[in-house]
Amino acid sequence: MVNPAYVRDASGYTGWADDVKIPANEEELSAVLREASARGIPVTAVGAGSGLTGGRVARGGWALSLEKFRRLEIRQGSARVGAAISLLEIRDATAPSGQFYAPDPTEITASIGGTIATNASGSRSFRFGATRRHILSLRVAFMDGSTAEFRRGEKIDFDVPHIALPDVRKTTAGYRLQPGMNWIDLICGSEGTLAVVFEAEIALLPLPAHLFAGVVFFGSDDEALDAVDAWRPVNDLRMLEYVGASALDLLRGRYPEIPAEAKAALLIEGEEIDGWDERLESAGALLEASWFSESARDRERFRRFRHSLPELVIETVSKRGFQKKGTDYAVPVARNREMLAYYRERLDAEMPDQYVLYGHIGDAHVHANMLPGTERQAEAASALMTEFARKAVELGGTVSAEHGLGKSKAHLLPLQFRPEDIEAMKAVKRRLDPQWLLGRDTLFPSPHN
Repeated sequence: MVNPAYVRDASGYTGWADDVKIPANEEELSAVLREASARGIPVTAVGAGSGLTGGRVARGGWALSLEKFRRLEIRQGSARVGAAISLLEIRDATAPSGQFYAPDPTEITASIGGTIATNASGSRSFRFGATRRHILSLRVAFMDGSTAEFRRGEKIDFDVPHIALPDVRKTTAGYRLQPGMNWIDLICGSEGTLAVVFEAEIALLPLPAHLFAGVVFFGSDDEALDAVDAWRPVNDLRMLEYVGASALDLLRGRYPEIPAEAKAALLIEGEEIDGWDERLESAGALLEASWFSESARDRERFRRFRHSLPELVIETVSKRGFQKKGTDYAVPVARNREMLAYYRERLDAEMPDQYVLYGHIGDAHVHANMLPGTERQAEAASALMTEFARKAVELGGTVSAEHGLGKSKAHLLPLQFRPEDIEAMKAVKRRLDPQWLLGRDTLFPSPHN
Protein backbone atom coordinates (compact mmCIF):
# COMPACT_ATOMS: atom_id res chain seq x y z
CA MET A 1 0.00 0.00 0.00
CA VAL A 2 1.28 3.48 -0.93
CA ASN A 3 2.05 5.75 2.01
CA PRO A 4 -0.79 8.35 2.07
CA ALA A 5 1.79 11.12 2.56
CA TYR A 6 2.77 10.73 -1.10
CA VAL A 7 -0.75 11.23 -2.44
CA ARG A 8 -2.03 14.35 -0.69
CA ASP A 9 -1.05 17.98 -0.32
CA ALA A 10 -1.44 20.74 2.26
CA SER A 11 -4.89 21.71 0.99
CA GLY A 12 -6.28 18.29 1.83
CA TYR A 13 -6.49 17.26 -1.83
CA THR A 14 -5.97 13.49 -2.05
CA GLY A 15 -5.37 10.95 -4.79
CA TRP A 16 -3.96 7.47 -5.29
CA ALA A 17 -0.96 5.73 -6.85
CA ASP A 18 -0.09 2.17 -7.79
CA ASP A 19 3.49 2.59 -6.60
CA VAL A 20 6.02 5.15 -5.36
CA LYS A 21 9.39 5.36 -7.10
CA ILE A 22 12.28 6.95 -5.18
CA PRO A 23 15.34 7.12 -7.47
CA ALA A 24 18.68 7.89 -5.82
CA ASN A 25 20.42 9.54 -8.78
CA GLU A 26 20.04 10.76 -12.34
CA GLU A 27 20.56 7.32 -13.85
CA GLU A 28 17.85 5.74 -11.72
CA LEU A 29 15.49 8.63 -12.47
CA SER A 30 16.03 8.15 -16.21
CA ALA A 31 15.41 4.41 -15.87
CA VAL A 32 12.13 4.99 -14.02
CA LEU A 33 10.88 7.37 -16.71
CA ARG A 34 11.99 5.10 -19.56
CA GLU A 35 10.14 2.16 -18.04
CA ALA A 36 7.01 4.23 -17.40
CA SER A 37 7.11 5.54 -20.97
CA ALA A 38 7.53 2.06 -22.43
CA ARG A 39 4.63 0.72 -20.36
CA GLY A 40 2.38 3.78 -20.69
CA ILE A 41 2.31 4.40 -16.94
CA PRO A 42 1.45 7.96 -15.79
CA VAL A 43 4.07 9.59 -13.53
CA THR A 44 3.47 12.41 -11.05
CA ALA A 45 6.48 14.16 -9.48
CA VAL A 46 6.11 14.49 -5.71
CA GLY A 47 7.55 17.46 -3.85
CA ALA A 48 7.43 18.36 -0.18
CA GLY A 49 3.62 18.36 -0.07
CA SER A 50 3.17 22.06 0.72
CA GLY A 51 1.22 22.76 -2.48
CA LEU A 52 -2.42 23.83 -2.43
CA THR A 53 -3.82 22.70 -5.79
CA GLY A 54 -3.18 18.97 -6.07
CA GLY A 55 -0.38 19.29 -8.62
CA ARG A 56 1.82 16.77 -6.77
CA VAL A 57 -1.06 14.37 -6.14
CA ALA A 58 -1.20 11.35 -8.43
CA ARG A 59 -4.41 9.96 -9.87
CA GLY A 60 -3.10 6.49 -10.53
CA GLY A 61 0.21 5.41 -12.02
CA TRP A 62 3.45 6.11 -10.20
CA ALA A 63 4.25 8.81 -7.69
CA LEU A 64 7.84 9.92 -8.29
CA SER A 65 9.59 11.23 -5.18
CA LEU A 66 12.83 13.18 -5.60
CA GLU A 67 13.56 13.14 -1.87
CA LYS A 68 17.07 11.74 -2.41
CA PHE A 69 18.16 14.60 -4.67
CA ARG A 70 19.83 16.63 -1.95
CA ARG A 71 22.86 18.33 -3.45
CA LEU A 72 23.54 21.68 -1.80
CA GLU A 73 26.58 23.70 -2.86
CA ILE A 74 26.87 27.36 -1.90
CA ARG A 75 28.96 29.58 -4.14
CA GLN A 76 29.48 33.30 -4.42
CA GLY A 77 26.39 34.62 -6.15
CA SER A 78 24.79 31.23 -6.76
CA ALA A 79 24.00 27.81 -5.31
CA ARG A 80 23.61 24.37 -6.82
CA VAL A 81 20.64 22.60 -5.25
CA GLY A 82 18.88 19.28 -5.61
CA ALA A 83 15.12 19.25 -6.05
CA ALA A 84 14.45 18.03 -2.50
CA ILE A 85 16.31 20.83 -0.72
CA SER A 86 13.91 23.07 1.19
CA LEU A 87 13.82 26.84 1.26
CA LEU A 88 14.64 26.65 4.97
CA GLU A 89 17.80 24.66 4.24
CA ILE A 90 18.81 27.15 1.57
CA ARG A 91 18.25 30.06 3.96
CA ASP A 92 20.34 28.47 6.71
CA ALA A 93 23.12 27.39 4.35
CA THR A 94 23.48 30.74 2.58
CA ALA A 95 23.40 33.03 5.62
CA PRO A 96 26.99 32.30 6.82
CA SER A 97 28.32 33.53 3.46
CA GLY A 98 26.32 36.77 3.75
CA GLN A 99 23.89 35.79 0.98
CA PHE A 100 20.22 34.88 0.57
CA TYR A 101 17.82 33.43 -1.97
CA ALA A 102 15.16 36.02 -2.72
CA PRO A 103 11.93 34.03 -3.40
CA ASP A 104 10.15 33.35 -0.10
CA PRO A 105 6.86 31.48 -0.35
CA THR A 106 5.06 31.47 3.00
CA GLU A 107 5.77 27.77 3.51
CA ILE A 108 9.52 27.71 4.08
CA THR A 109 9.58 23.89 4.17
CA ALA A 110 8.64 23.85 0.46
CA SER A 111 11.19 22.11 -1.76
CA ILE A 112 13.07 24.06 -4.41
CA GLY A 113 11.76 21.60 -7.02
CA GLY A 114 8.18 22.34 -6.09
CA THR A 115 8.69 26.10 -6.11
CA ILE A 116 10.26 25.90 -9.56
CA ALA A 117 7.34 23.81 -10.79
CA THR A 118 4.85 26.50 -9.74
CA ASN A 119 7.06 29.58 -10.24
CA ALA A 120 6.30 30.36 -6.61
CA SER A 121 6.75 33.82 -5.17
CA GLY A 122 5.78 35.05 -1.71
CA SER A 123 5.99 38.24 0.31
CA ARG A 124 9.37 39.43 -1.02
CA SER A 125 8.15 39.12 -4.60
CA PHE A 126 6.95 42.70 -4.12
CA ARG A 127 10.55 43.69 -4.74
CA PHE A 128 12.35 40.65 -6.12
CA GLY A 129 9.75 38.95 -8.31
CA ALA A 130 8.94 35.25 -8.59
CA THR A 131 11.15 32.14 -8.79
CA ARG A 132 11.67 32.21 -12.57
CA ARG A 133 13.68 35.42 -12.29
CA HIS A 134 16.24 33.76 -9.98
CA ILE A 135 16.97 30.54 -11.88
CA LEU A 136 20.37 30.37 -13.62
CA SER A 137 20.11 26.80 -14.89
CA LEU A 138 17.90 23.74 -14.67
CA ARG A 139 18.80 20.08 -14.94
CA VAL A 140 15.74 18.12 -16.06
CA ALA A 141 14.55 14.70 -17.16
CA PHE A 142 11.93 14.28 -19.87
CA MET A 143 9.30 11.54 -19.96
CA ASP A 144 11.34 9.44 -22.42
CA GLY A 145 14.17 9.26 -19.87
CA SER A 146 16.48 11.71 -21.62
CA THR A 147 18.11 14.43 -19.50
CA ALA A 148 19.33 17.93 -20.28
CA GLU A 149 20.74 21.00 -18.61
CA PHE A 150 19.45 24.38 -19.73
CA ARG A 151 21.21 27.59 -18.80
CA ARG A 152 19.62 31.01 -18.74
CA GLY A 153 19.59 32.30 -22.32
CA GLU A 154 19.21 28.91 -24.05
CA LYS A 155 16.23 29.16 -26.38
CA ILE A 156 13.71 26.46 -27.14
CA ASP A 157 14.22 24.74 -30.50
CA PHE A 158 10.65 24.86 -31.74
CA ASP A 159 8.11 27.53 -32.60
CA VAL A 160 5.46 28.75 -30.20
CA PRO A 161 3.04 31.67 -30.51
CA HIS A 162 2.94 34.73 -28.28
CA ILE A 163 0.26 34.39 -25.63
CA ALA A 164 -0.68 37.71 -24.05
CA LEU A 165 -0.35 37.90 -20.27
CA PRO A 166 -2.54 40.03 -17.99
CA ASP A 167 -1.18 43.35 -16.75
CA VAL A 168 -0.43 42.08 -13.25
CA ARG A 169 2.72 41.99 -11.16
CA LYS A 170 2.78 38.18 -11.11
CA THR A 171 0.99 35.30 -12.78
CA THR A 172 1.56 31.56 -13.05
CA ALA A 173 -1.50 30.27 -14.90
CA GLY A 174 -0.72 27.88 -17.76
CA TYR A 175 2.42 27.93 -19.90
CA ARG A 176 4.14 31.21 -20.57
CA LEU A 177 4.67 31.15 -24.34
CA GLN A 178 6.45 33.60 -26.61
CA PRO A 179 8.58 33.11 -29.74
CA GLY A 180 12.28 32.61 -29.01
CA MET A 181 11.71 32.07 -25.30
CA ASN A 182 14.18 30.43 -22.91
CA TRP A 183 13.86 26.80 -21.83
CA ILE A 184 14.03 27.93 -18.21
CA ASP A 185 11.05 30.24 -18.66
CA LEU A 186 9.05 27.42 -20.25
CA ILE A 187 9.79 24.75 -17.66
CA CYS A 188 9.59 26.99 -14.59
CA GLY A 189 5.88 27.30 -13.84
CA SER A 190 4.81 24.32 -15.98
CA GLU A 191 3.76 22.46 -12.81
CA GLY A 192 5.68 19.25 -13.51
CA THR A 193 3.85 18.55 -16.76
CA LEU A 194 6.71 19.05 -19.24
CA ALA A 195 9.81 17.79 -17.44
CA VAL A 196 11.03 16.65 -14.03
CA VAL A 197 13.39 19.21 -12.49
CA PHE A 198 15.92 17.35 -10.36
CA GLU A 199 18.60 20.01 -9.90
CA ALA A 200 18.93 23.77 -10.31
CA GLU A 201 21.42 26.59 -10.08
CA ILE A 202 19.84 29.52 -8.30
CA ALA A 203 20.99 33.12 -7.96
CA LEU A 204 21.96 34.44 -4.53
CA LEU A 205 21.93 38.06 -3.44
CA PRO A 206 24.03 39.81 -0.77
CA LEU A 207 22.33 40.08 2.60
CA PRO A 208 21.54 43.74 3.30
CA ALA A 209 23.49 45.38 6.10
CA HIS A 210 20.29 46.52 7.80
CA LEU A 211 16.63 45.57 7.65
CA PHE A 212 13.70 47.34 9.22
CA ALA A 213 10.50 45.35 9.77
CA GLY A 214 7.12 46.02 11.28
CA VAL A 215 3.62 44.75 11.86
CA VAL A 216 1.69 47.99 11.57
CA PHE A 217 -1.84 48.06 12.97
CA PHE A 218 -4.63 50.38 11.85
CA GLY A 219 -7.95 51.36 13.38
CA SER A 220 -9.75 51.01 10.04
CA ASP A 221 -9.37 49.11 6.80
CA ASP A 222 -9.53 52.30 4.73
CA GLU A 223 -6.53 53.71 6.58
CA ALA A 224 -4.57 50.54 5.85
CA LEU A 225 -5.48 50.63 2.15
CA ASP A 226 -4.54 54.31 1.93
CA ALA A 227 -1.17 53.40 3.44
CA VAL A 228 -0.69 50.67 0.82
CA ASP A 229 -1.18 53.18 -1.97
CA ALA A 230 1.19 55.63 -0.30
CA TRP A 231 3.91 53.08 0.50
CA ARG A 232 3.90 50.97 -2.65
CA PRO A 233 6.35 53.34 -4.45
CA VAL A 234 8.93 53.31 -1.60
CA ASN A 235 12.15 52.16 -3.29
CA ASP A 236 13.72 50.07 -0.53
CA LEU A 237 10.51 48.30 0.51
CA ARG A 238 10.87 44.51 0.15
CA MET A 239 7.55 43.41 1.62
CA LEU A 240 4.04 44.88 1.81
CA GLU A 241 1.53 42.38 3.20
CA TYR A 242 -2.07 42.79 4.35
CA VAL A 243 -4.11 41.22 7.16
CA GLY A 244 -7.82 42.06 7.28
CA ALA A 245 -10.05 42.33 10.36
CA SER A 246 -11.40 38.77 10.22
CA ALA A 247 -7.87 37.42 9.76
CA LEU A 248 -6.73 39.36 12.84
CA ASP A 249 -9.63 37.81 14.76
CA LEU A 250 -8.47 34.35 13.71
CA LEU A 251 -4.94 35.17 14.85
CA ARG A 252 -5.94 36.54 18.25
CA GLY A 253 -6.28 33.05 19.73
CA ARG A 254 -2.58 32.52 19.08
CA TYR A 255 -1.47 36.15 19.48
CA PRO A 256 -3.56 37.76 22.25
CA GLU A 257 -1.23 40.77 22.19
CA ILE A 258 -2.84 41.99 18.95
CA PRO A 259 -4.42 45.32 19.93
CA ALA A 260 -8.18 45.12 20.41
CA GLU A 261 -8.74 48.29 18.40
CA ALA A 262 -6.89 46.98 15.33
CA LYS A 263 -9.09 46.41 12.27
CA ALA A 264 -6.28 45.76 9.78
CA ALA A 265 -2.52 45.32 9.69
CA LEU A 266 0.29 45.73 7.18
CA LEU A 267 3.54 43.77 7.39
CA ILE A 268 6.44 45.73 6.01
CA GLU A 269 10.16 45.11 5.54
CA GLY A 270 12.66 47.55 4.13
CA GLU A 271 16.36 48.32 4.02
CA GLU A 272 16.18 51.93 5.17
CA ILE A 273 14.56 53.15 8.36
CA ASP A 274 14.80 56.82 7.33
CA GLY A 275 11.46 58.37 6.49
CA TRP A 276 9.29 55.78 8.21
CA ASP A 277 8.44 57.91 11.23
CA GLU A 278 6.78 60.42 8.93
CA ARG A 279 5.11 57.78 6.77
CA LEU A 280 3.64 55.95 9.76
CA GLU A 281 2.40 59.10 11.41
CA SER A 282 0.79 60.49 8.26
CA ALA A 283 -0.91 57.13 7.62
CA GLY A 284 -2.70 57.26 10.96
CA ALA A 285 -1.24 53.94 12.12
CA LEU A 286 -1.70 52.76 15.71
CA LEU A 287 1.95 53.51 16.44
CA GLU A 288 2.06 52.68 20.12
CA ALA A 289 0.38 49.33 19.52
CA SER A 290 2.38 48.32 16.41
CA TRP A 291 5.43 46.06 16.45
CA PHE A 292 8.80 47.09 15.00
CA SER A 293 12.23 45.55 14.89
CA GLU A 294 15.64 45.64 13.25
CA SER A 295 16.73 42.25 14.67
CA ALA A 296 16.71 38.95 12.77
CA ARG A 297 15.03 37.28 15.73
CA ASP A 298 12.03 39.59 15.65
CA ARG A 299 11.82 39.45 11.86
CA GLU A 300 11.51 35.69 12.22
CA ARG A 301 8.76 36.25 14.80
CA PHE A 302 6.91 38.44 12.31
CA ARG A 303 7.34 35.78 9.62
CA ARG A 304 5.79 33.17 11.94
CA PHE A 305 2.96 35.60 12.68
CA ARG A 306 2.20 35.83 8.95
CA HIS A 307 2.67 32.10 8.42
CA SER A 308 0.20 31.34 11.21
CA LEU A 309 -2.65 32.51 8.98
CA PRO A 310 -2.55 29.73 6.38
CA GLU A 311 -1.84 27.24 9.17
CA LEU A 312 -4.92 28.35 11.10
CA VAL A 313 -7.07 28.39 7.95
CA ILE A 314 -6.15 24.80 7.10
CA GLU A 315 -6.55 23.72 10.72
CA THR A 316 -9.99 25.34 10.98
CA VAL A 317 -11.32 23.90 7.73
CA SER A 318 -9.91 20.43 8.48
CA LYS A 319 -11.57 20.35 11.90
CA ARG A 320 -14.87 21.20 10.21
CA GLY A 321 -14.41 18.33 7.77
CA PHE A 322 -14.04 20.34 4.56
CA GLN A 323 -11.35 21.07 1.98
CA LYS A 324 -9.60 24.44 1.93
CA LYS A 325 -11.08 26.95 -0.51
CA GLY A 326 -8.83 29.95 -1.06
CA THR A 327 -8.24 32.27 -3.97
CA ASP A 328 -4.88 32.84 -5.64
CA TYR A 329 -6.07 35.59 -7.98
CA ALA A 330 -4.26 38.85 -8.68
CA VAL A 331 -5.48 41.98 -10.45
CA PRO A 332 -3.80 45.10 -11.82
CA VAL A 333 -2.62 47.31 -8.96
CA ALA A 334 -5.13 50.00 -9.91
CA ARG A 335 -8.01 47.52 -9.39
CA ASN A 336 -6.88 46.28 -5.98
CA ARG A 337 -9.55 48.06 -3.92
CA GLU A 338 -12.26 47.07 -6.37
CA MET A 339 -11.38 43.39 -6.03
CA LEU A 340 -11.21 43.60 -2.24
CA ALA A 341 -14.60 45.32 -2.10
CA TYR A 342 -16.09 42.61 -4.31
CA TYR A 343 -14.67 39.88 -2.09
CA ARG A 344 -16.24 41.45 0.99
CA GLU A 345 -19.60 42.15 -0.60
CA ARG A 346 -20.09 38.60 -1.85
CA LEU A 347 -18.58 36.87 1.18
CA ASP A 348 -20.67 38.90 3.60
CA ALA A 349 -23.74 37.90 1.60
CA GLU A 350 -22.93 34.20 1.21
CA MET A 351 -20.61 33.31 4.10
CA PRO A 352 -20.80 36.00 6.81
CA ASP A 353 -18.10 35.60 9.49
CA GLN A 354 -16.74 32.51 7.73
CA TYR A 355 -13.86 33.95 5.74
CA VAL A 356 -10.53 35.74 6.10
CA LEU A 357 -8.69 38.12 3.77
CA TYR A 358 -4.92 38.47 3.80
CA GLY A 359 -1.91 38.36 1.50
CA HIS A 360 0.40 40.11 -0.90
CA ILE A 361 -1.39 43.41 -1.26
CA GLY A 362 1.70 45.14 -2.65
CA ASP A 363 1.17 42.98 -5.74
CA ALA A 364 -2.65 43.35 -5.63
CA HIS A 365 -2.73 39.67 -4.77
CA VAL A 366 -4.89 39.18 -1.68
CA HIS A 367 -6.09 35.69 -0.72
CA ALA A 368 -9.75 35.20 0.16
CA ASN A 369 -9.96 32.06 2.27
CA MET A 370 -13.36 30.59 3.04
CA LEU A 371 -14.05 28.58 6.20
CA PRO A 372 -17.21 26.55 5.53
CA GLY A 373 -18.89 24.93 8.49
CA THR A 374 -21.85 23.36 6.68
CA GLU A 375 -22.47 21.60 3.37
CA ARG A 376 -24.37 24.63 2.12
CA GLN A 377 -21.42 26.89 2.90
CA ALA A 378 -19.04 24.43 1.23
CA GLU A 379 -21.16 24.57 -1.93
CA ALA A 380 -21.27 28.36 -1.72
CA ALA A 381 -17.48 28.46 -1.32
CA SER A 382 -16.96 26.36 -4.45
CA ALA A 383 -19.30 28.60 -6.44
CA LEU A 384 -17.58 31.73 -5.14
CA MET A 385 -14.16 30.44 -6.19
CA THR A 386 -15.30 30.43 -9.81
CA GLU A 387 -17.21 33.69 -9.46
CA PHE A 388 -14.16 35.43 -8.00
CA ALA A 389 -11.96 34.04 -10.78
CA ARG A 390 -14.32 35.51 -13.37
CA LYS A 391 -14.24 38.85 -11.58
CA ALA A 392 -10.45 38.88 -11.44
CA VAL A 393 -10.25 38.22 -15.18
CA GLU A 394 -12.91 40.88 -15.82
CA LEU A 395 -10.67 43.36 -14.00
CA GLY A 396 -7.68 42.35 -16.13
CA GLY A 397 -6.23 39.87 -13.65
CA THR A 398 -5.05 36.29 -13.43
CA VAL A 399 -6.64 33.09 -12.08
CA SER A 400 -3.33 32.05 -10.50
CA ALA A 401 -0.63 34.34 -9.19
CA GLU A 402 1.66 31.97 -7.29
CA HIS A 403 0.20 28.55 -6.46
CA GLY A 404 -0.43 27.23 -9.95
CA LEU A 405 -3.68 25.54 -10.97
CA GLY A 406 -2.73 21.92 -10.38
CA LYS A 407 -5.72 19.60 -10.59
CA SER A 408 -8.19 21.25 -8.24
CA LYS A 409 -8.16 24.58 -10.12
CA ALA A 410 -7.40 23.43 -13.67
CA HIS A 411 -10.98 24.24 -14.68
CA LEU A 412 -10.18 27.95 -14.26
CA LEU A 413 -7.66 28.06 -17.12
CA PRO A 414 -10.33 28.64 -19.83
CA LEU A 415 -11.59 31.66 -17.92
CA GLN A 416 -8.31 33.46 -18.62
CA PHE A 417 -7.18 32.12 -21.99
CA ARG A 418 -8.80 31.73 -25.38
CA PRO A 419 -9.31 28.20 -26.77
CA GLU A 420 -6.53 28.76 -29.31
CA ASP A 421 -4.14 29.81 -26.53
CA ILE A 422 -4.88 26.66 -24.55
CA GLU A 423 -4.47 24.56 -27.69
CA ALA A 424 -1.02 26.12 -28.20
CA MET A 425 -0.10 25.10 -24.65
CA LYS A 426 -1.35 21.57 -25.28
CA ALA A 427 0.76 21.40 -28.45
CA VAL A 428 3.87 22.03 -26.34
CA LYS A 429 2.73 19.35 -23.91
CA ARG A 430 2.27 16.84 -26.75
CA ARG A 431 5.69 17.69 -28.19
CA LEU A 432 7.57 17.04 -24.94
CA ASP A 433 5.28 14.32 -23.53
CA PRO A 434 3.52 12.68 -26.51
CA GLN A 435 1.77 10.04 -24.41
CA TRP A 436 0.51 12.65 -21.95
CA LEU A 437 1.96 10.70 -19.00
CA LEU A 438 3.76 13.33 -16.93
CA GLY A 439 1.67 15.16 -14.36
CA ARG A 440 -1.52 13.75 -15.86
CA ASP A 441 -4.65 15.86 -15.16
CA THR A 442 -2.59 18.81 -13.92
CA LEU A 443 -3.48 22.00 -15.85
CA PHE A 444 -5.32 20.11 -18.61
CA PRO A 445 -7.76 17.19 -18.54
CA SER A 446 -6.01 14.10 -19.84
CA PRO A 447 -7.13 13.08 -23.36
CA HIS A 448 -7.07 9.49 -22.07
CA ASN A 449 -9.81 10.03 -19.46
